[in-house]
This record gives sequence, C-alpha cells and structure tokens, in this order.
Amino acid sequence: MLDFAQNFPCFSIIICMMAGIITAALPRKAARVLNYIAILAVLGLSAGLLFYTMQTGGSFVYKMGRFPAPWGNELRAGALEAGMAFIFSFIMFFSMVGGYHKLKNEVELNKHKLYYIMVDLLLSSLLALVYTNDLFTAYVFVEINTISACGLIIIRQNGRTIEAGVRYMVMSLLGSGMLLMGICMLYDLTGHLLMENVHTAITYIVKTGTYQVPLIISIGMMTVGLAIKSALFPFHAWLPDAYGYSTVSSAAILSSLVSKGYIFLLIKIFYRVIGFNIICGTKIINVLFAFGLCGMIFGSVSAILEKDIRRMIAFSSVAQIGYIYMGFGLGTTEGMTASIYHILAHAATKSLLFIAAIGLTDVSGGNRSFFELSGSGYRNKIAGVGFTVGSLSMVGIPFFAGFVTKYLFAEAAIIHPTEKMLPTLVVLAISTILNAIYFLKTTIRIYTPEKKEIIEKKKYTSIVWAKQKAYSFAIVMFVIFNMVLGLMSEDILYIIQTGLRNFA
Repeated sequence: MLDFAQNFPCFSIIICMMAGIITAALPRKAARVLNYIAILAVLGLSAGLLFYTMQTGGSFVYKMGRFPAPWGNELRAGALEAGMAFIFSFIMFFSMVGGYHKLKNEVELNKHKLYYIMVDLLLSSLLALVYTNDLFTAYVFVEINTISACGLIIIRQNGRTIEAGVRYMVMSLLGSGMLLMGICMLYDLTGHLLMENVHTAITYIVKTGTYQVPLIISIGMMTVGLAIKSALFPFHAWLPDAYGYSTVSSAAILSSLVSKGYIFLLIKIFYRVIGFNIICGTKIINVLFAFGLCGMIFGSVSAILEKDIRRMIAFSSVAQIGYIYMGFGLGTTEGMTASIYHILAHAATKSLLFIAAIGLTDVSGGNRSFFELSGSGYRNKIAGVGFTVGSLSMVGIPFFAGFVTKYLFAEAAIIHPTEKMLPTLVVLAISTILNAIYFLKTTIRIYTPEKKEIIEKKKYTSIVWAKQKAYSFAIVMFVIFNMVLGLMSEDILYIIQTGLRNFA
C-alpha cells in the first residue's frame, strides 16, 4: 500500500494541467484566482512531500495507473525532487504576484486568460521534468515547456518580443530535436525508456565494451540538446531579448525556472540514466567545463557593456548558467552539489532582480537606460532594497545566497585537486570581480541623488510601498528567501546531499 503522500507528485502535475484547461472557460479575474490557487496547492503538496521524504530518508516510485513497466509510466520522488518542486512553485507564485500590477499594461485584457493558461502549463511541465522516471515522457513535457515559455514571451506582442519569441523557438526546437534523436538512439541501444531500466542496460553495454560509439553519440546529443535549451554559452543568443523584453512576470519566471527545469533533467540523465561514473569516463563533462568557464566570463563582459538594466540582468544569466555547467564539469559529487545549490540561489536572486528592476524603471519615466536610473532607489525604496540585495547576492557577499555557492564551487575545486582546480579558481575570481563591476555600479547609480530641477523637469514620481502591497510583499519574500539560502546553508545542503544519495 502506498502512503498517501506518495500521490503528491501526480496530484501536483494534474492540478496544474486541469487548472490550465478550466481557465479557458473562466472570466479574466477568476482565471487569475485559479492560477494562484493552483500554484499555492502545488506549493503545499511539495512542502508536505519534502517533509515526508526527509522523514523516510529515501525515494519512492509511483506507478501511474498501477501498471508496471513496460506498459506503465512512472514518477519518482525523493528529497531533491520535492525540494526542487517546492522552490519552483514558490518562485512561480511570487513572480506572478510581483508582476501583476504591470500585466494590464503589458498584455491585452482579452489575452490574460491565455497568459494564465501558459503559466499553468509551464508549471505542470516543470513538475513533470522534476518527477518523471521515463525518458519519452520527459521529452513530451520538454516540448510543453518550450511552447508555454514561447507563449509567455510573445504574448506581449511588440516587435522585439515577436523577434525574441521566434529566435527562442528556433533554438529550442534545435535543442529538442537533438534531445529526441539522442533518446531514440538510446532506446534503440537498450530497448527501454524507464530510467532505471536504461541504466541497467547501459551498465551492461559499458561492461561488455559493445556499441561504445553510438552510446557516446547518444549521450552527447542529449547533453548538447539540453545545453542549447538552457542557454549555455555559446548557445545563448536568444536569451537577452527573451528575458529583456517580455512581461515582468515572464522575465522572472523564464530566467529563474525554465532553464533550471532542463538542467535538472540533465542531472537526472547523468545520474539515473547513464550513471555519473560513466559520464565522467566519456569526457563529455570536459566540454561542459570549458563552455561553462567561457560563459562565466563572456556573460559578465556582455553585462558590463549593456546599458539597458533588464538586458544587463539577462546577460548575467548567461554567466550564472556557466557556473552551473562548470560545476558539472568538475566531475565530482561536491561540484554537482555546488551546481544544484547555485540553481536554487540563481532562481531566487534573478527573479528578485527582474521584479525589482521594473519598480526602478517605473519611477524613472519608464526608462531602462542605466543613466536614467539615478536616484530611483529613493523614489521606490522597496525596489531599491530588492535590487541591492539581489546585486549583493550575485557578487557573493556573505549572508546572501550567492556567497554560499561561490564558496562551494571553490571548495569543490580544491577538495579534489586536478588540472581543473586552477582554471576554476582563476575564472571564479575574475567572474566575481566582473559581477561586482556591473551590479555594484548599478546599485550606486540608483542611490545617486538627482538634482531637484532635473526630477521636476522629467516629472519623475515616487512610489510609496504601501500603495503596492502585493508588489512589496513579493520583494520582501524574495529577499527573505535569498537570506534563508545564505544563512541556513547547512540544512539546505543536507537536503541536497540526501537527495543526491538517493538519486541514482
């Protein structure tokens, strides 16, 4: 008999999918309420599942319809999956709350229902990527994720978002095609799609020394496909416009969650499908390591050269994705732990930065130019605090999430000295300096007072936080979450390490 909590992964996915279907028949305000209720329901189920998995200390398999393989489909959940689902739903909810006040200006009223449908489907696909134990099901939800994310970009319907959406779709379909071909080749080699069954067959193939070249090609295609979809350098060209010109909530969700869903699926493939030792033996991680280091530098340099605050934050994501893949490339459990922690830290911080940035531009006449933001931290105090906290976290100042991840990456490089140790430490130091240049420069700018005559001439207005309670509440929750990641790292690391032990 199953414990009732073991139904929670299935419930979570179905709730979001049903919410998306029902939303189509609801008026606009009811659609928003249903969207919030669905996300909060998933948040509660994920919290309960996390508590359950930490109590049991293991993971479990949920057979859909109680049918065993190969006829049935499976979900699998442990502490890592439950924790990731909790973080995803938490960030999704407060990204929606924080960006709601701008939605009326950004999206036509008759398309709000469509927007909420896309959000519901996006969350259902992210949860499916977290929980699924079947490769083809993962591919199906990768495509749902892609379509939903593209919808969230182009729904604003101006020239830049349509161009960004098309570019995003082209690159995503290229990545999806490579992922599908890799899965097909793997199915041809093993005859299975359930992850554990594929792993057993691959272990036998490696042991006998047969089909080595097709196996490496299959692994390479799946890895590159998901790397393209998660915007690893040099496959990042679609990212700045997609994040920089979409709606506020869309930018926060896309930057924090969408790429992380693909990365989490890649971690599952490395551990549960292929086997981490086998992955390290193929040397594919060396390629990820090199591209990760390049992304850390290139993304930061591009952010420094950018004059638009939202595009600057978007280019920063290129650097942060590089951190994650650099951790993969270290080929150690410590490196993987650091990368997973960085997934959480980046998700918490980037959503905070995008939500805060719109508050700063609102009190600067809608201008996003760096030079027009002078004094905006005073005109919108809560947005200024939020952006400052996000900036300090990205730079790696103690007490914030970013400091913990940079410490973990440095520790992972040192604890197992290899030829990768020196490049990791050097690029980590350079990237931190570059982060400080563009984030602290912007923070100083928003707190540099403008002369009264300039403010009066440009007709800048100030915003009292009490008049934007939902927006302010979202900023406060993101700040608290960031500080929790920075101050309670031991507890969170324990959950990650427990999850990784049960991940294979």
